[in-house]
Formats: sequence, structure tokens, C-alpha cells
Amino acid sequence: MTASAATAAAAGTGLDTALILTRVGEHLAYSGLAVGIAVLLAVPAGLLIGHAGRGAWMIAGANALRALPSLGLMTLLVLLLGAGLIPPTIALVLLAIPPVLSHTAAGIATADRAAVDAAYAMGMTGRQVLLQVRIPVALPLMVAGLRSAVLQVVATATIAAFVNLGGIGRFIFDGLAVRDYDRVVLGAVLVAGLALVLDGLLALVAKATAPGRVRGLRARSPQASVRP
Repeated sequence: MTASAATAAAAGTGLDTALILTRVGEHLAYSGLAVGIAVLLAVPAGLLIGHAGRGAWMIAGANALRALPSLGLMTLLVLLLGAGLIPPTIALVLLAIPPVLSHTAAGIATADRAAVDAAYAMGMTGRQVLLQVRIPVALPLMVAGLRSAVLQVVATATIAAFVNLGGIGRFIFDGLAVRDYDRVVLGAVLVAGLALVLDGLLALVAKATAPGRVRGLRARSPQASVRP
């Protein structure tokens, strides 16, 4: 249904397929850059918070960022930093950090306590426990956080067009400017379709990380090797 709607909208606008693919590629590039930076910042922080049991204030602070309107924040950043790629990237990174950070910390903190205690009892270091016990168990929840971040960023990355960048948002802003509503519909359908495709791919990743992966881990965990 989404593909047929996009085809119909594209036909109504007279836009060629090459331009549409270019805009989709730009949209993916903006989204990928923002999510990548968010992962680099939030995953190490989440691992530290979950493993050490300290720094919960960081999660509260990150969640407070959800209240910031992305378009308003980007406009403020444009006034401070000037137009370009940096303002929308910062706005999208701040949008992506909270789900990645909170899911990572929660996954690490809620790892099977018996397996963690058994690992320490076998003489494993804190680093080994984190890498070999906590992270594999927390992986499904971490993927869920990534999935949430990707969907939010992809849906919001249209704001990049507000500062004369590319992406699917270009269809929406340009269409509104000239009252070409077929073009606006095309942009909306493309964003929705892209979000659905990425969500489906990440759902497959989430399925691959659980529950079979967790069962396999438990079969190899230090707890399984402890003999009474």
C-alpha cells in the first residue's frame, strides 16, 4: 500500500525516480550520522551506569531532552552556529540518545544476578563479567533502544530541509512553499515507508538476538559450569 501510494504521489508531482532516490539517500545519511554519534556517546555511558550502578542522573537528564522540540532547538542552534549540517545533527543526536542510553543501562543492570555472581566467584574481572555475561544478556534490550532511536530520528530528520539541506523533508517544505500537495504527500509517504522498512529490519535483528542467543549464553555461562 505504501509503495503504491508513493508511486501515485510521485506521478502527480512529475519528479523522476533518480531525484527521489537521491533524497532518500540523503535522509538515510543524516539519520545514520545522528544515530551513529548517539550510539558512540550513549552505549559506553549506559554500560558504565548499568555495570557500576551509579550515574542514574544521566538517564534522567537524557530523558529530559525528550521534552525539547527538535525544530525549535535546531532553529536556536542555527542562530548560534549558523546554517549547515551541524544544527540538525545536534538536534537529532539529542533525540536519539535517551532511548539508547536508558535501554543499555537497563539491560546491563537487569542481567541475571546469579550468572553475574557465579562469574565473579570464578575469578572473572569486572571487565570480563561486563563483556562475557552482562552485554550478551542485555543485547536484546539494547537493540530495542536502537530501534526506538532509529524510528524517532528517521521520522524527525525531515527538519534538515528547514535549513536548506536535502533529504525527504525537501519534498515536504518545497511542496508547502508552492502549494504542491502531491509533493507533500510524497514526502510523508516516503518517510513512513522508510521508517517501516528500517523497523522491519531491526525487528529481525532483535529476533536474532533473543531468545535463542540468550539460551545459548546461559548454556555456556559460568553458572552452568559451577558444580555443587
